[in-house]
Amino acid sequence: MFCFHHFLESKFKKWKQNAITVVGGNELGEGLNQLNYPYGMFIDKKTNIFLVVYENYHIALWKYNLKEGQIIKVGDRMDQLSHPTDVIADQQNDSIIIADYGNRRVVRWMNQTQQILIENIHCMGLAMDKNGFLYASDSKKNEVRRWKMGEYNNEGIVVAGGNGQGNHLKLLSRPTYIFVDEEQSVYVSDRNNHRVMKWRKDAKEGTIVAGGNGKGRNLNQLSSPQGVIVDDFGQVYVADLENHRVMRWCEGKEEGEIVVGGNQLNGPSGLSFDDEGNLYVVNCWNHRVEKFEIIL
Repeated sequence: MFCFHHFLESKFKKWKQNAITVVGGNELGEGLNQLNYPYGMFIDKKTNIFLVVYENYHIALWKYNLKEGQIIKVGDRMDQLSHPTDVIADQQNDSIIIADYGNRRVVRWMNQTQQILIENIHCMGLAMDKNGFLYASDSKKNEVRRWKMGEYNNEGIVVAGGNGQGNHLKLLSRPTYIFVDEEQSVYVSDRNNHRVMKWRKDAKEGTIVAGGNGKGRNLNQLSSPQGVIVDDFGQVYVADLENHRVMRWCEGKEEGEIVVGGNQLNGPSGLSFDDEGNLYVVNCWNHRVEKFEIIL
C-alpha cells in the first residue's frame, strides 16, 4: 500500500499495548461479523477498512465504527476470487485493486464490473505510488514490477529482484507485501530470507533495512515477515508473522524494537496507520483486526 504519515511529529511514537478489536473477534466463520484468515488491508481517508479474507475468497468493507462488514462481491459469482492476499483502494476512480493470488492475476473492481489488469502473476502484495503507478510482487518469479496507469497489457518494469531466487542483495526469495515511498523506493518483505529489502528507484540491488540475520526471535531477526509500512522518518514497521509481533527498524540500526507484541497478536500479516497515527494490525490466525491507539 502507499500512504504518508504526517502525524509523526516525533520520531519515537509509542502505542498502547492493549488492542481494541475493530473487525471480527467473533471466532472463525463466514458471518458479516466474522473473518476466516484475513490477510492484507487498506485503510482509506475516512478510516474505512478494506480487508482481504483469504479463506472466504472475498473482500470485506468495514465502515468506520460499524460492527459488521459488507462483502464486496467481485464478479458474477461468489467464487470469482481464489485466495486473495491484498487489496488497495484507488480513490481517484473509486475502484479497488485485488491480488487474486489463487487465480494468478490482479483485478480491478469498479462500478460492479471486473477488469483483469495483470495475468500470470503470483501476486502477494500491491502498492500504488503518488503518480498512480501500480506495483505488484510476484512470489514465484521473486520480483516486484511496476506498471504505468492504464498500460497493463505489457510486462511492466522490474523494480526489485528479477534475478532469480536467493539471498544476495540483488535477489529475493518469495516476496510478499510491499510499500512505496515518496521517492519511489520499494520496500519488500522478503519472506523466505526473513528480511525487508529497500530498492531505490533504478537500483540494481537492494539494501537490508530489517532482519537479514537468519530466522529467529532476536531483535536483529525476523521470522517470515509480512506487511510492511514506512513512516515519514524512514522507519520501517514490519509484521513479524511467526514471532507474533510488530517491529520497528530505524535506518542504519543493527536491530529493531518491538512496537506491539506480547500476547496481543497471533500471526500478524497486514499493517496500516490511520491519519491520527493509530496502528492497525491484521491478526490473521485470530481472525480479527486490532487497533493500537497512539500515545500522544
